Amino acid sequence: MKLNIFITKVILICLIPAFAVARPSGDIVISQQHYQVPILLQKKDNPVLRIHLHNGSAGDLQLTEMMFNVAGTTDCKDIKQFNLYYTGADSGMRNLGSVEKIQLVGSVTKVGEKLSVTGSQSLSPGDHYFWLSVELNKGVPLTHVVAVNATNAMMNGKSTKIEGVAKFQQRIGIALRQHNQDSVHTYRIPGLSTAKDGSLLAIYDVRRESARDLQGNIDIGVSRSTDGGNTWLPMQIAIDMGKWGGLPEKFNGVSDANVLVDKNTGAIFIAGLWMHGVLSEEGIWVEWLTDTSTNWNHQWRNKGSQPGFDEKHSAQFMIVKSVDNGKTWSKPVNITQQCKQEAWWLWAPAPGAGITLHDGTLVFPTQGRDKSGKAFSNITYSKDGGVTWHTSNRASKESTTENMAVELSDGTVMLNMRCNKNQKDTGDTNGRVIAITRNLGEDWTEHPTSRGALHEPVCMASILRHKYVVKGQKKSILLFANPDSKTLRHHMTIKVSYDDGATWQTNKKILLDEWKSRGYSCMTSIDAETIGIVYESSQCDLVFQQVKIKELLP
Repeated sequence: MKLNIFITKVILICLIPAFAVARPSGDIVISQQHYQVPILLQKKDNPVLRIHLHNGSAGDLQLTEMMFNVAGTTDCKDIKQFNLYYTGADSGMRNLGSVEKIQLVGSVTKVGEKLSVTGSQSLSPGDHYFWLSVELNKGVPLTHVVAVNATNAMMNGKSTKIEGVAKFQQRIGIALRQHNQDSVHTYRIPGLSTAKDGSLLAIYDVRRESARDLQGNIDIGVSRSTDGGNTWLPMQIAIDMGKWGGLPEKFNGVSDANVLVDKNTGAIFIAGLWMHGVLSEEGIWVEWLTDTSTNWNHQWRNKGSQPGFDEKHSAQFMIVKSVDNGKTWSKPVNITQQCKQEAWWLWAPAPGAGITLHDGTLVFPTQGRDKSGKAFSNITYSKDGGVTWHTSNRASKESTTENMAVELSDGTVMLNMRCNKNQKDTGDTNGRVIAITRNLGEDWTEHPTSRGALHEPVCMASILRHKYVVKGQKKSILLFANPDSKTLRHHMTIKVSYDDGATWQTNKKILLDEWKSRGYSCMTSIDAETIGIVYESSQCDLVFQQVKIKELLP
């Protein structure tokens, strides 16, 4: 089953075309393709390269050995095992449809700078594909890299050189949450923040029964790390509405959480959106729901959430609090009536992380649907440490939703927003909507980079202000992460700005995962030299990685 999962990942998400090249009939040519995807701790099979063998001869070949070089890998002792798989004539671009086509050619556990995998594979005339995967030993530093090149293959007793050797390194990460881990179907919607004691807190949707959005049996989970993300404690549940109101758990889901650390007091808040029951497409409460009911609607679709404050009419904004750096959490507090305008169809957290301003104001990024059902983005803030909350005016006239905020060096708050227009706009105006405010959202001004500087495939994105010191001088940069594409959620990338977001460097981007994924992400400052990121990856539901900022500095 694990082998099947590995190959399924490879075949469904590989985005770079691999067409068989026409060769003279007698040619035997072997080439390799590297992909920038993370190599993960806590995951058995991690793809490192694909090998394409073209048998242009008139007869069968017998492959008995394939040789590799791992020069450029930080430490060969990081590697526990290499596995070589044969996938037949399928390059990995589409579903093989049958696990019988996947064959393990051979494995190697004694890893040096040079290694060989031995086995036996018959190759008829035509095109054939192999995948090399790696498994890491426990405790490998997340700053290490893996570099592998295929060099030669032995066929019918003769050695053939493998083309396409490259200086290519893959980053190491942690498979923070995997499909079906702890009997949970899917983990989605990450948030990440650093507690006052230095602990990292990763939050996410615990989608117990399916990958589908609300409504469903969904809780808000938390993973904590006390060593900068190198290891993680067992999952906790921070928000679970149980069988509230006598309805099954699948009709009391909580989703789209945001985590906010009060940098002054150390208190931590998690906000989540709770849906109780189901409204029909016409906005009518559905009666007599049971465990076997299949009714479903979404807060952003049709009339799945409606004007008013009552749980049966509108989705609810819930907050829990921790005063011990995330070890324990309070019971949920409902602030819907405190902040939502009654006419709004919806008011909800925007997933990711909130911020503490220099004057101590706490800021949650939020989103909703106005009195006509149109989407908007805004902020929700507290000036008394989270006792009371206030919601700003909408930040843009555009239809925007998921957003995150940063405080600029002059105290201005910048809001970076997902824009629904970009579903159809793949031109120069495809880009995140960006607005700034100097009065906590009473008034907003469109930023000069709005709708042009940071393109998107219409997806949640994350932004972070990171502070560091150079030769005793305090400095800061802005970091932005999203799928670096106008059309599809692939190429998860971190970008950097040295001037408060006025420009973004084109030569300092860090590509983390080039294959297709769900695309959500969140970043935090681990220390002055290191940032952490949790994102929805091609390799598992949620990946955590560390990045040293020296890679992003001038």
